[in-house]
Amino acid sequence: MKKQHLVLLIILLLPSLIYVFLTTGKHHFMSLPFYGEREATTKNVNGKVVTDTIYHSIPAFQFINQNGDTVSDKNYKGRIYVADFFFTSCKSICPKMSANLAVVQDKFKDIDSVFILSHTVNPDNDTPEKLKTYAQLVHADLKKWTFVTGSKHSIYDIAIHGYMLPAGEDVMAEGGFLHSEQLILVDKEKHIRGIYDGTSLPDVNKLIDDIKLLKADYIVKEEKRLARQGK
Repeated sequence: MKKQHLVLLIILLLPSLIYVFLTTGKHHFMSLPFYGEREATTKNVNGKVVTDTIYHSIPAFQFINQNGDTVSDKNYKGRIYVADFFFTSCKSICPKMSANLAVVQDKFKDIDSVFILSHTVNPDNDTPEKLKTYAQLVHADLKKWTFVTGSKHSIYDIAIHGYMLPAGEDVMAEGGFLHSEQLILVDKEKHIRGIYDGTSLPDVNKLIDDIKLLKADYIVKEEKRLARQGK
């Protein structure tokens, strides 16, 4: 990250930085938790055995977006994003979730490292064309908010094993598809750092605050890296 970009981010996130310094002390940031299974591993560093933790991470994926283009996990490398699951004909929780995601989108419209990734759970119906129409309906900025489709297997598999959310066909569910109202906050290393009720505005406001804290944490780490390099 260039130094001028770092300065811009500090200005944009100044309220969050002040909050973190006041509540956690000058040198200790409040860290967001890691979700999912984890395992301990040992390695040799300069002759010393060091224990490290491997956290659950989102596996590699490849889907098709609203423009018919391929989108993969590589598009989100080094980026923070919020993931959710929906379908375009959903009349229950999806409209509220999309409206709240639009709030998140607008809050970070000037920050180019925060994105939203919405997966349809009804890929047979939700073609790229329908996803694009839905994106227009919810006022999505397609530079920040991407809608994807793919095979049922790949979508349901990443929902369950990647984002730890239920997803699938369910004749008992309204609209015939089961999906969660949860929004998932994913960090730059593909770890899950927060889970929020996408139908609850207080929860969505907490998501916004947690994104700011995560951004602030990365800023401090970058400052330390630059300091070590003497820049």
